[in-house]
Amino acid sequence: MRILEAKIGEKWMAAAADVAKKATCERSKCGSVIVRDGRIIGEGSNSPAGNLESERRCGADKSSYDTKVTDKTCCVHAEERAIMDALRRHPDEVSGSMLYFVRLDADGNPKHSGKPYCTICSKLALDAGIAEFILWHEEGITAYPTDEYNRLSYLYQ
Repeated sequence: MRILEAKIGEKWMAAAADVAKKATCERSKCGSVIVRDGRIIGEGSNSPAGNLESERRCGADKSSYDTKVTDKTCCVHAEERAIMDALRRHPDEVSGSMLYFVRLDADGNPKHSGKPYCTICSKLALDAGIAEFILWHEEGITAYPTDEYNRLSYLYQ
């Protein structure tokens, strides 16, 4: 992993935060942008599957799901949506791109990320050919090679 130059990282984190404001999840607001050659090629926010209100389960007690259910949210993750968007709009540019992810606090401001943890998103990013997965940590905006992000996600506890 490496810490990015603030000016560059902050620009794309701000863009991801703007996308996060569109999220319709009732638990948290997340946004992602995928960047290649200095421009956004994909974006996504977390919302119920199919953007269908009938699929909303934001208020459900996660402990009520079977232990086999690995993702107990009703939402498609912002990272998944951004990857699908980039693959639809710019399929030839996804390989080698950078995925920026941000979560907003209750006041709509970006907040620091925890450690890499989502194997669903890490596997999808790895398979799509995204080069780096970017999170905003207290020590700075941090770029993880996607294979490292994936390995760390499996170690999360």
